[in-house]
Amino acid sequence: MVWILLMIILIHLPEASHVQAKDGSFSVELIHRDYSPFSPFYNDSDTPLERLRKSFHRSRSRLEYFRSTIRSLASATSSANSFASMVTPSNAEYLVKLSIGTPPFEFFAIVDTGSDLTWAKCKPPNQVYDADASLFDPQSSSTYHVLPCFSTPCKFLNPSFCASEEACRYSYSYRDNSSTVGTLAVENLSFNPVARGNIVFGCADTYSGVLSQIGAGFIGLGGGSLSLVTQLGASIGGKFSYCLVPMQENNISSILSFGSSAMAYSSDTVSTPLTPKEPKTFYYLTLEGLSVNNQSFDAVQAPGNIIIDSGTENTYLSVDLYNQLELALLDFVNLTRAEDLTGIYQLCFERNEPLMATLPDIVFRFSDAKLVLGPLNTFVDANGLVCLAILPSDDGFSIFGNVAQRNFLVSYDLEERKVSFARTKCSSSSANLYSHGVHFYPSIVFLILSVASFKLLTF
Repeated sequence: MVWILLMIILIHLPEASHVQAKDGSFSVELIHRDYSPFSPFYNDSDTPLERLRKSFHRSRSRLEYFRSTIRSLASATSSANSFASMVTPSNAEYLVKLSIGTPPFEFFAIVDTGSDLTWAKCKPPNQVYDADASLFDPQSSSTYHVLPCFSTPCKFLNPSFCASEEACRYSYSYRDNSSTVGTLAVENLSFNPVARGNIVFGCADTYSGVLSQIGAGFIGLGGGSLSLVTQLGASIGGKFSYCLVPMQENNISSILSFGSSAMAYSSDTVSTPLTPKEPKTFYYLTLEGLSVNNQSFDAVQAPGNIIIDSGTENTYLSVDLYNQLELALLDFVNLTRAEDLTGIYQLCFERNEPLMATLPDIVFRFSDAKLVLGPLNTFVDANGLVCLAILPSDDGFSIFGNVAQRNFLVSYDLEERKVSFARTKCSSSSANLYSHGVHFYPSIVFLILSVASFKLLTF
C-alpha cells in the first residue's frame, strides 16, 4: 500500500524542468550550446579545447557587441534608420526550448540578457523555402497578429519602418555583413506548460551572414521596453534569475526562472544595485575593486562601470585592474607559470593537486556587496593547464561573465533595481527545485521513503 501511495505521488509531481507556482512564477531548463548533448549545436567530435576556443571567440564577439553598441548610441553620426554594430548579438551561450503560435511550433532560442527583442525565424511570405528548415509559419497560426506602424511597440523598436498595409517592419544591418529583416507582431509563447499571450516579437523572414547560422530564434531578457521580462511585467513582478551549472556537469541543465520564486533568499545572499545607464537593455553594476589574499586594489570609480552578462563566458577588466590582479596572483600562487599555446588566456599555471587548495579566492567588491569567488569561478582547465578566466580589456570596457556566475543563483529584481547572488549547487535537485519555487517535495518523498523502508523492515 505504501509503495502504491509513493508511486501515485511521484507520478503527480511536476516535471523538474517546467514548474509553475500559484503566483505566476515558472522555470525552464537552460542548456549550453556546445557542452550540452541536448543542444542542436552540440558536436560530440569536438574536443574540450575546441569547445574552449569557440567559447573564447564568442566572448570576444560579445565584448565587441557591447562596446560597439554603446559607441553607436553615443555617436552623433548614427543613422536614425539603420543600426550598425560591429558584431551580431548572436554569440550568447545558453538555449531554451519553447513554442510559439497556435498550433504550437516548437524551437530552440538563444537566451540573451544583452538584447531586448524576442524573435523567431519565420517562413518567408510567398516564397519557396526548405521544408526541413526550422521556420515558424505565421500564416498557419490563429493567434498571430501583425502590429501596425502607429502601435506603441513599433515606436520602441529602433529602427522601424512601414511596409505594405502599414505593418511595422524592422531592418538590422551589421558591420560583419549579416542582416535581418522582419515584421513586428504579437503571438502566444509557451514554455511548456506555461503559456503567455500577446507577446511582442519579431517575425524574421530575411536574414544573412551569422544570423542564418544560429538557432531558430532569440529570447531577449534585457532591460528595455520590448524585453520579454518587461512584457511579462506584473505577472512576474519584474523578477527573473538563472542558476548555471559548471561545464564539468554538462549532462545537467541549468535553470532560468521568472517571478518571485526566482529570487534568492538566504543568509549569505549579497545584493548590489543596478545602475541606470543607456542603453537600458544592458545591466550595469558598479565595481569598486578586487581583493586577493588581503590585498585590495580599486577599479576606476565610475557608476555602472561593468556589465553583468549571462552570454559572455569570460570576465573582462580594465588593463590596469587586470594587471594588479595578475601580480597579486603571481605573488600568492605557488605553481609554475606556463604559457597558453592556444593564445586564449593571459595567465596560466601548470596543474598540481590538490589544485583548489593552491588557488586563492578573488573578491569582487561591488557597490554594497562583496562577492567571494572560489577557483571554480575564476579558473578554467585549458589544454592541461589551469588558466585565469579573467582577461584584460584594452579600452577599459568591463564585463562580469558567466564562469564567475556558475553555482550562484543570480537574481534580477527590476522593480527594486538590484542583482543578488546566492551561492548554491545548481546541479543538485534541491537547487533546481528551489529556483523553481517548489520547496516541499523533497521532504515529502523522503518521508514516504522512510515510512516505506520502516514498513519493509517491520514486515
